[in-house]
Amino acid sequence: MVLEIIMELENLKVLKLHEYPHYMKPCCQLINDEWPRSETARMLSLRASCDNLPTSLILINDKKDLLGHCKLTSIPGIPESCFLEVVVISKSMRGRRLGSYLMRQVEEYCRNVLKLKMLHLSTKGQENFYAQLGYEMCEPVSIYGTSFGRNSPVQVNNKNQNPVPVISDTQVVGSHPPPPPPPPMPKPKSFMAKLTMKSTKTYMFKYL
Repeated sequence: MVLEIIMELENLKVLKLHEYPHYMKPCCQLINDEWPRSETARMLSLRASCDNLPTSLILINDKKDLLGHCKLTSIPGIPESCFLEVVVISKSMRGRRLGSYLMRQVEEYCRNVLKLKMLHLSTKGQENFYAQLGYEMCEPVSIYGTSFGRNSPVQVNNKNQNPVPVISDTQVVGSHPPPPPPPPMPKPKSFMAKLTMKSTKTYMFKYL
């Protein structure tokens, strides 16, 4: 069995999806088998693949069968890294070390082609798998132009708020007390939704 797996790995290739567009439909089906989504939205995401980022990579064997897929996305706040947004292996081919092989090829691509220094990802339930590949837990990152930790404070703009007077220890007793400070501004719902969503996953990274 081990020999079969080794021979199988020797016949694998990782390709850029946009250079082999005939794999887009099968790739869409592969991803939707794991995470159902509208085909239109999924195909739009796959067609965005390019030589820079985002980039979709596919794993095929010597028979040209599609075995796996991953998508790399830029992290605006961490230009020396990218985010492994999607990684999936065909259900019929799991347990044959294809996931580890694909991850090694992805890291090599990020290091040698994209010239990056790190790789970030998020997972729910596969922490041990990624830890065995050298990944460590980290604070959440965002691919939407900002990054934040679980305990990061929300920055509030106070320019339009009335200043709160400061009482010194030498203020005359019996003077009128200062008005109460204004209530804190509510945290944006969109921000809180992202924070809640991301906190359900484990974020991990690795130096390449």
